[in-house]
Parts: sequence; structure tokens; C-alpha cells
Amino acid sequence: MLALVGVVAYKPCCLMALIHASPGQVLDLHPFGGRISAQKTSALFKSNDLEVMRVVLLAGRSLPPHKVAGDITIHCLEGTLAIELEAATVTLDPGQLVFLAGSATHGVKAITDASALVTIALKP
Repeated sequence: MLALVGVVAYKPCCLMALIHASPGQVLDLHPFGGRISAQKTSALFKSNDLEVMRVVLLAGRSLPPHKVAGDITIHCLEGTLAIELEAATVTLDPGQLVFLAGSATHGVKAITDASALVTIALKP
């Protein structure tokens, strides 16, 4: 069974934790390393204009193709991700970032256990 969180469908076991940072709060985004299998996707903060989350996907797991109205960046923090676009698939390794224009259909698949910083502009 899938639940709808924002515009991305997640299984109930994988819902994002609703822990949001306060303005000026420093967040640790170091790789989880060997602890990654115990981690979950989490919303880091959401304002009127911007949403930032850390997405965690274990090897072989994926987010189905979807789109959001605003521009997106996906910054791979650890592992390897395949970003499936309409015209091609791009691979992200640690330290690499991809920009997607608003309303671009995309899916995400973890080639290896991975986490990424995802930003979404909420006002297109």
C-alpha cells in the first residue's frame, strides 16, 4: 500500500520523519556509512519557498517516476544513484549534483546504498 506524501508516493514504512530545522540551526550531512541501512528519508526543513530533505535509498530501491512543479536539485552525499529522466538516465556519485527544471518527470534508483540532499523550489 502506498501513501502520498507531498507529491511522491512512499510505502508507509518509509514515510519521512517530520523533524524540521530552525533558522540558523546547523545540520550534519556527513555520510551515514555503515549506519545507512538503519536510516530513513527525512524532511530537513520547509519554508514558503523551499523544501529540503535527505533521501535515503538502499541498493535496488527506487522512487517511481514523478514530478513536482518547482525546480529540483539532487546532490548525492554517498553511494550511487541513477536519475531516470524522460530522455536519458544520469548517474550520480558522491559529491555530484543534478538540476532538474520544474515539472520534469524523473525517477530515482539506488545502485548502491545511497543518500542525497534534495531541494525543491516550491514557487515555480
